[in-house]
Amino acid sequence: LIKTSFEDKLKANVNLTRVSAPMFLAKSSGFNDNLNGIERPATFAPRDFEDVKLEVPFSLAKWKRWALHYYEVPAGQGIVTDFRGLRCDDDVDFTHSLYVDQFDWEKHITTEDRNEEYLKDTVKKIYSALYETEKELAAKFGVEPCLPEEITFVSSDVGNEEYPDATAKEREDIYCKKHKAVFYMGIGGKKADGSLRHDGRAPDYDDWITNRSCG
Repeated sequence: LIKTSFEDKLKANVNLTRVSAPMFLAKSSGFNDNLNGIERPATFAPRDFEDVKLEVPFSLAKWKRWALHYYEVPAGQGIVTDFRGLRCDDDVDFTHSLYVDQFDWEKHITTEDRNEEYLKDTVKKIYSALYETEKELAAKFGVEPCLPEEITFVSSDVGNEEYPDATAKEREDIYCKKHKAVFYMGIGGKKADGSLRHDGRAPDYDDWITNRSCG
């Protein structure tokens, strides 16, 4: 129910079309996500093509952008896929696993859409899909929903100012306990003192420079 209901709502809200995801990628393609640039991908060589090195993707961050071009997706539309991957070096805990099973999506936007207002509008549409899916699940199984009707936006710069002695993860916990549903903005790049603004991000594709109202 969660898989089908959420995907249907996400596709409708964000204007996405479902596509199939690759289970492995050629190392030479450069399509695998570098994450922080140090993680090891699960690799193998086919029996009949031992000179071909294949990798199980960490995520489809780069592949999705190629797919937008390959499928000639026009501006204002996007793709979504049910991705499965492996992350050999992930910290395994109650939110992380060596096995990745997640929705992965990408949308073709214009240069004019690359702003904070468009970002927030998209986040609200995604959150609406989550919120409505929870309501549907709660009604079907007789459980109490817990998500607030609206999502709260918080900047990492504001978080650093309000809680300078807390770690990045502690600040996330503080805001989530307070607001219940939070979109934390501006988590890439470095602060003026050279330290990470929030945590490590992919070195080659994350957007760290879009202008935000908080600077």
